[in-house]
Amino acid sequence: MTDFRFDIIAYYLPILLKGTLLTIGISFAGIIFGSILGLIMGFGRMSSKWYFNLPTACYINFFRGTPLLVQVLMVHFGLIPLLLDRSDPILAAIVALTLNSAAYTAEIFRAGIQSVEKGQTEAALSLGMTRRQTMRYIILPQAIKRMIPAFGNEFIVLIKDSSLVAIIAAPELMYYANSMRGQYMRVWEPYITASIIYFILTYSLSKLLNWWEKKIN
Repeated sequence: MTDFRFDIIAYYLPILLKGTLLTIGISFAGIIFGSILGLIMGFGRMSSKWYFNLPTACYINFFRGTPLLVQVLMVHFGLIPLLLDRSDPILAAIVALTLNSAAYTAEIFRAGIQSVEKGQTEAALSLGMTRRQTMRYIILPQAIKRMIPAFGNEFIVLIKDSSLVAIIAAPELMYYANSMRGQYMRVWEPYITASIIYFILTYSLSKLLNWWEKKIN
């Protein structure tokens, strides 16, 4: 650490920031698409019909019970070439993060929705609202307030886990940090710099979610 070289950090910083933009992009896409898919999976998990409940339960258990690294490799070398007849590391990264995030957000949605008292649903139905209206205007607004801390934790974890897509050569932050390490045969400079950037991203997101939570409350 006594010969820590700031010059190579200064040289590589624009490249690392370029990778940071892609890290933000794929993480944001994974969060958005994962939340949409997770909401659908959450409703399927709560369904009393086995042909909805069983497949979603298997999906959730698989993606929560296997390493994300393996999922990234399966999507990159299996799913994407099967669909496109070619490899696309950025698309594979987004798909893998989406599928993984959906499994966790599905459980967050399920827990949040089920935490709302059943009397709320009964009261809405007795007033003539349909079940869809009840879910949209009564249940979900209350559930989302309770889900914000859990969503914040999942989003922060997803940003950090996006570093795993460097293994499939998606040109994000950790990919360029690895390139920096290989070019200069240095370890501390690239990984400490990357860690600081990840910390800034996750800390900023945490503050944003805290502000949103206070505003809603």
